[in-house]
Amino acid sequence: MSIVYKEFITPEDYNTLREAVGWGQLLSEQAEQSLAGSAYVVSCYDDNKIVGSARVIWDRGYVSYLADVMVVPEYQGMGIGKKMVEMSLTFMKSQLKEGWKIKMVLVSAKGRETFYRQFGFMERPNENFGAGMDMWLT
Repeated sequence: MSIVYKEFITPEDYNTLREAVGWGQLLSEQAEQSLAGSAYVVSCYDDNKIVGSARVIWDRGYVSYLADVMVVPEYQGMGIGKKMVEMSLTFMKSQLKEGWKIKMVLVSAKGRETFYRQFGFMERPNENFGAGMDMWLT
């Protein structure tokens, strides 16, 4: 195994990962625009095979979103997801200016909440915050 991390991913590799984790592919234009709108992207390859990716969307102010943390099922449990989240957090911390604070949010896949807790993410709802919510526009 030859694991390499890159700060880039092609729309084709992004869609390959989406398919591998059961999320389904996006139209090429939508995948390309999504990646172009990212503040940070990290990908993981075993030789030339895409096996993982994560990205950060950020308003360049105080709100950032950890999105699309994906690892091909047969590579899960090998520390790849952890490394990519750590790299994403390191990037965001490098963007802090004096006196700034940046809120990072995410939507966890069901059953994966424990994975994110190790980085300091807290589950919602809790005593201070309601449940996270989302919707699909079609």
